[in-house]
Amino acid sequence: MRLSLRQLQIFLAVCDHGSTAAAAGSVALSQSATSAALNELEHLLSTQLFDRVGKRLVINDNGRLLLPQARQVLDAAASIEQQFSGADAALAVNLRLAASTTIGIYHLPQLLAGFSAQALQAKPRVLIANTSDVATAVANFAADIGFIEGPCDEPDLLVEPWITDELIVVCAPGHALLATRPSRKKTAENLIDLPALSASAWLLREAGSGTRVAVEHALLPHLHTLNCAAELSNSEAIKHAAAAGLGLACLSRVVVADMLALGTLVELHTALPPLQRHFYLVLSKHKILSSRLAHFMQFCRTIQLLMALACPSTAKHSHL
Repeated sequence: MRLSLRQLQIFLAVCDHGSTAAAAGSVALSQSATSAALNELEHLLSTQLFDRVGKRLVINDNGRLLLPQARQVLDAAASIEQQFSGADAALAVNLRLAASTTIGIYHLPQLLAGFSAQALQAKPRVLIANTSDVATAVANFAADIGFIEGPCDEPDLLVEPWITDELIVVCAPGHALLATRPSRKKTAENLIDLPALSASAWLLREAGSGTRVAVEHALLPHLHTLNCAAELSNSEAIKHAAAAGLGLACLSRVVVADMLALGTLVELHTALPPLQRHFYLVLSKHKILSSRLAHFMQFCRTIQLLMALACPSTAKHSHL
């Protein structure tokens, strides 16, 4: 067999850096040696893996086909080395994580801080994207494990329930729905009825977002339609738009906790039932589970107490 692990390593480095010159440092080779190794790999496979665009190398369809296979092969080789090296399984060095936006911004930092206390040399690489992109990254072996906040239809992924998140409806203090309420206390006479909510303007995430799917799943059975005033690509933008009076928003309580405390947002007490959504762990069905990844996943499964400290309001609904 003429194909080598080193060639696959160089191929992945070029994918990550976009040129042989930029990739050379990460594989401890000169630019010319890196370029020669890539040319040899393309010759062995009788195909070009990149399109040459000026000085940049842009991965093409052939390269995208090879990419998940190359990652899997190198992961398997690394697992074999670790298995016989006596390395501490707790050292999850260079784990590649992907998380959807709410988890990545509000939950993952606490998760990694807790894990770092056990694995002092842990240096994870984190991609934060919407649920659809996270699932794709895990399916293509660009990430070892993913954290998502919406349903996943990728056939090659294992989807494991993780924790439960509380969703609430918020608006600006001067919103018209509050004008006729005698107070902001949660009493029967202060509840916003469903027709009023259905007629209101809503601020929503973009298609492909786990938050968008969760909000529609929670609200549409009761309101039947959502009058979208604007689509915004992250929850931070939505909560600031809501505070500016552009519409209602249904967001995770942890996302809006700061603005609720400041009084720039108000929680609406509505006739809706309690709104919740699940967060999930996703892993490729074909992923070789190294000891370091298994250790990290076990830590994630026992993280309920850490989540409770970081977000008490959602912890009471959390499950493992």
